[in-house]
Amino acid sequence: MNNNNINNNNINNIYVMDHPLVQHKISILRDKNTSSKEFRELIHEITMLMCYESMRNLKLHEKTVETPLQITKSNIISQEDIIFVPILRAGLGMIQGALNLIPNARIGHIGLSRDHETLQPIEYYFKLPPNISSESTIILLDPMLATGGTAVDSVQKLKNLNLKNIKFMCILASPEGINKLHSAHSDIEIYCAAKDQKLNEHGYILPGLGDAGDRIFGTL
Repeated sequence: MNNNNINNNNINNIYVMDHPLVQHKISILRDKNTSSKEFRELIHEITMLMCYESMRNLKLHEKTVETPLQITKSNIISQEDIIFVPILRAGLGMIQGALNLIPNARIGHIGLSRDHETLQPIEYYFKLPPNISSESTIILLDPMLATGGTAVDSVQKLKNLNLKNIKFMCILASPEGINKLHSAHSDIEIYCAAKDQKLNEHGYILPGLGDAGDRIFGTL
């Protein structure tokens, strides 16, 4: 991928957005005084901008279209072959932004909570749409890639179903989370809007933006 708005980060399949609009919106997102309403809107907008970039290599299909002047050949994507899979609950905040671009995409859900003692993921929900092709594009959505445990486990669950074309999209990522996900699944593409400094002793991203789920749903 050769694009001025994406920094490849010197690791295969890791793409960090550096578009000025995305960076501007992230600055507002980080602010502790940003309201839940504005926070949700920013998550939608950033997700939409990230989807635009992450969909650059989608397969196109030829279709005959009749314009007001003549019949012509045109290219379309198969929206039903795109599956957005938010990791509950914070990932739900990214769905609307993704659907704004691809409204006929299908949606699955993965429910994985993080044990605050061991920092390991615990599954409580897993459901995908029926009849997914092994060639379908699966986009996992989670605002934060922190320790990476939840992301690694989510990707593995999809691979266990013989799903191959998997992308992971997040707003913020820690170096530790990127390294863990890349080490476990080097074949998947990871898209993040910003790569932050590190994790603190509680597994939260620094400087970060706090708990994305709490800020999205107003449960602080």
